[in-house]
Parts: sequence; C-alpha cells; structure tokens
Amino acid sequence: MHHTIMRAQSGNKEAFCELVSTYYQTVQRFAFQIGVTSEEVEDVTQEVFLKVYRSLDSYEGGTFTTWLYAITLNTARDMMRKQQRQRRKMEKLKQKHNSKTYSTLDVSEEAMELHELIQELDVKYRVPLVLHYFHHLTYREISEVTNTSESGIKTQVMRAKKQLKAKLEKEGGQA
Repeated sequence: MHHTIMRAQSGNKEAFCELVSTYYQTVQRFAFQIGVTSEEVEDVTQEVFLKVYRSLDSYEGGTFTTWLYAITLNTARDMMRKQQRQRRKMEKLKQKHNSKTYSTLDVSEEAMELHELIQELDVKYRVPLVLHYFHHLTYREISEVTNTSESGIKTQVMRAKKQLKAKLEKEGGQA
C-alpha cells in the first residue's frame, strides 16, 4: 500500500482511485459509527477523500489509516456540528433514513440496537470505543487520531464500556 500512496502523491490518478477503492467503506462505516447520520454519510465520505486528495502531498509517512481516520474524524465533527443545528427539524426524516441505512448495510437487529446505544455515548467516549473495537486501532493509534494521550484513551474506552454495559443492563440485554 505504501507504493500506492507514493504513486498517488506523485499525481497518479489510478493510484489515488485505488486508495479510494480500498478505504471507501472503512471511511463510511467509521463516519456512521461515530454519529454521522445515514443521509450524510456519503457526503462526509466524499469530503474526506476530497481532503485526502488535496493534502496528499502533506502526508509524511506513518500509518496511512491513522491519518485517514483523523481526517474522517475532523470532517465528521464539522458535519455533526451542522447537523445539531438542524436536528429538531429533521428528526422524523432521520429515523426513516436510518432504517434504510441499516437494511443497506445488512445489519442485524442486535447490531442496530448496539449502534443506537453507542450513539447515546458522549462523543469523547464513542470515538475511541468505535476505533478500538470496530476498526481495531491500538490505543496509540487512537491517541494520534484524536490528539489525546494514550492513557486518556484507555480511560475513555474503559468508561465507554462501563456506560455501554449499564445501558445494556438497563435495556434488559446481557452485558
């Protein structure tokens, strides 16, 4: 993959298309998991790859996925700020589209319930939890993505698990 990144940095459009093809679903899934609504996931994903294209020459090595997750997180945060201003007006429409996203992603009912409970977590707990358990990033990588200390990330993941367990027990599920 390093060779593909270097080719894309030198302006090779096929190499950039290969990067998009390789990471597109990962970006979509991460954006959705951290709270971007189903109707905005595609826009965020496209914006992420536009930013990647524009700033590829500033990528200085290291883990490409960590760099990509950071761009996705920042883009998603920007989009979520916009969404918060429109949330009350769009609530009914949001629920309708979320069910479409679940069926499009072929997600089980349990996974939908878990997703909804994760969405209730504060973003500072939700992001590290999603990156660690669903995208398999190490605490160190998550600290790079979020610009938080590694020990802070461990604490946030632990608290997220505790809160999620409490929510599951409250809902009558097993923890």
